[in-house]
Amino acid sequence: MTAVSISLAGRTALITGAATGIGAAIACAFAAAGAKVAINHFDQGGVAKKLVREIEAGGGEALALDADVTEAGQVERMFDQAQTALGPLEILVNNAGVILEKPFVDLTEQDWDRIVDTDLKSVFLCCRAALPGMQQRRHGIMINIASELGQIGRAGFAPYCAAKAGVIGLTRSLARELAPSIRVNAIAPGPVNTAMLSLERMSAAVREQEAAIPARRVGEPHEIAATALFLASDLASFYYGQVLGPNGGAAMV
Repeated sequence: MTAVSISLAGRTALITGAATGIGAAIACAFAAAGAKVAINHFDQGGVAKKLVREIEAGGGEALALDADVTEAGQVERMFDQAQTALGPLEILVNNAGVILEKPFVDLTEQDWDRIVDTDLKSVFLCCRAALPGMQQRRHGIMINIASELGQIGRAGFAPYCAAKAGVIGLTRSLARELAPSIRVNAIAPGPVNTAMLSLERMSAAVREQEAAIPARRVGEPHEIAATALFLASDLASFYYGQVLGPNGGAAMV
């Protein structure tokens, strides 16, 4: 059996929320596969530029772009900057996100808007910004990072669950609308070892639920990056509107 290697040589990718965690792992995986990578961050310039230097030291090409992906004007400017510097965008990974554990009765309108804008509105804005170029070239790949909580729900995380369920619905709608020239898929990770998911900050009930997943551990960013690399590659040429679940068995859907 011949070993399968993935090459993204000559392709340009933009990953939102990519200074740390899952986004950074995806950026590194794409760069290692030969892609030119635009690393979006928001007020994390030092960390993002360090990541760029690491990618460049490995022979890759990367660019750090500071933009609030909940703001349409900043998103449009970011896409212009990325494509001017790196070339036409072929791959978009919508990874930016925030999480909040809070009882529903205590949620404020500001809480709701912050989570939904970051986790769902940003996906709409970035897909909209990427679409004209992809349609003109009749080719493109969009990968949206959802969550297993968008599939199964969890008490205390209403806006996050709602936003991630929205990401899944948006993914499936776009996949039907844009096929076959543009492939749109989603990844719904389970708990992953990142700064955003600090189990020490979560309630005892949440820690107990995470400890009970079949894998008996949380995932690592590189495991999610491997799924994104697959979806960005030609190996996934028959994948449209799918939600892949690297989640250790936390959600079996």
